[in-house]
Amino acid sequence: MEEQRSAGTPSAPSGTPWARGVPPWWRDRSEHDGSPGLPWRSTLLLAVFVVVGTGFAASNQLDREPLDAFARVLLLAGPAFLLMRRRHPVVALYATTLVTLGYLAAGYPYGPVLLPVAVGVFAAVVSGHRYAAWGAVVLLWAGHVLVGHWLYRYLPPGGDRAVPWGEELAAAALVVAVLALAELARVRREQWARERAEREAAKKRRADEERLRIARELHDVLAHSISVIHVQAGVGLALLDSDPEQARAALTTIKSASKEALGEVRQVLDTLRTPGDAPRTPAPGLDRLPELVEQAARAGLTVDVTTEGKQVRLPPGADLAAFRIVQEALTNVVRHSGSRTARVGIGYRPLRLDLRIDDDGPATGGDQGGGGRGLVGMRERAAALGGTIEAGPRSDGGFRVRVGLPIEPRETP
Repeated sequence: MEEQRSAGTPSAPSGTPWARGVPPWWRDRSEHDGSPGLPWRSTLLLAVFVVVGTGFAASNQLDREPLDAFARVLLLAGPAFLLMRRRHPVVALYATTLVTLGYLAAGYPYGPVLLPVAVGVFAAVVSGHRYAAWGAVVLLWAGHVLVGHWLYRYLPPGGDRAVPWGEELAAAALVVAVLALAELARVRREQWARERAEREAAKKRRADEERLRIARELHDVLAHSISVIHVQAGVGLALLDSDPEQARAALTTIKSASKEALGEVRQVLDTLRTPGDAPRTPAPGLDRLPELVEQAARAGLTVDVTTEGKQVRLPPGADLAAFRIVQEALTNVVRHSGSRTARVGIGYRPLRLDLRIDDDGPATGGDQGGGGRGLVGMRERAAALGGTIEAGPRSDGGFRVRVGLPIEPRETP
């Protein structure tokens, strides 16, 4: 039966005003389009409370004027003006205040008639109209004093007496309490707005940093592997007829490089599909430098690695950055240098890791399929860890990349 009913009755889309089963004129427009709509529900509840509450209070105030049609119009007019409190809070507040003063001047019974003014004051203060709220409060209190102590002789009900000053002081204390609560709500609302803006900014910053991290990872993985594939494909094509065995070795290198690239790309993409989960394979580090040297050798580049200092286990972030920087530097040698030899120096210093990658050049001026983002990516990786990087041509025609990464080393077991 439930399935038949849901199938036979069209449901409103979640973004329509009827999505929650209420007509659009009943729901506040601000709930679904962000604009300052009319607060129908709260205003209607307030009007009912004021009318009913004043009716009960009037039964114990036989010395006041009875509630007639005009009195009820005034009781409803105050909450009615509050429908404008989101778009025009000052107008709504002063209109409600004047209506309330008219009700009190007419000698009608006391009751929750001041509640609409309190709501108007609250709305004005929260929306930033503090001085207007204070002005309305002063107007209401001064009008009540004027009516209760001087004009009561000329206003209904007949034979009325002056209001005791103790009641005036109590009313003043109540007004001050309302203003204090409104100010507290305003401060709290501004604090929430700032915190929300800070959270949104932090969320956007984290998303941007994650996007840059993934872009760097993909660039380093693909740039290195595709450079190797590009070089070996050229070798294979050149030697396909004259030296089939060497061409076969080039094709084997292409297969190995592409397989490794696919594995690393899959690892990066897995972090997108399952955010928060631990990666299934560890991130590469300097412990995989021999594999990098072997790949470079298959691309025709001889790499000489030297290590200085006592080797320590690096933090994961620094270890990955160091590996990727060396990988990108060697890729640039393959792409842009005529040298077939590169030297990698690794220096383990106290709280610092030094890297130096040199080639003897000369620069070929060509681009073997790169996008020109290699040096930018290396600088971003070093800057993310608070490190430094210097990259540029040497005086003898070669090229040097020098990197310093701050670390907190842990002794190898």
